[in-house]
Amino acid sequence: MTADKLKLILAVLIVAGGIGGFYYFDDKPDLVQVAIILAAAVLAVIVAAQTEFGRGAWEFAKGARLELRKVVWPARKETMQVTLIVFVMVILVAVYMWVIDWGLHKIVRVVTG
Repeated sequence: MTADKLKLILAVLIVAGGIGGFYYFDDKPDLVQVAIILAAAVLAVIVAAQTEFGRGAWEFAKGARLELRKVVWPARKETMQVTLIVFVMVILVAVYMWVIDWGLHKIVRVVTG
């Protein structure tokens, strides 16, 4: 259990070092800075994957991927129809809220003079 905690702390320190390297090399090209961050992130993931938490997270990701394959995705026509309905409803609600706001504004102006 202690080794797992040390590995997770090491992973966090690696990420912090990557962030520090990003700012330390601020005069270098952006590609170098991005490479430092990516290298630190990959190294931190590799270290964290060696822990019980990392193995559990990997198993969860594999299970989620398996469940994602079981999803029945809607057809293009159905997706377009639902999207159109959502857009129409957003416009209707926006107009409704605008009318309510306009009406309340007029009432407040009449009451306050």
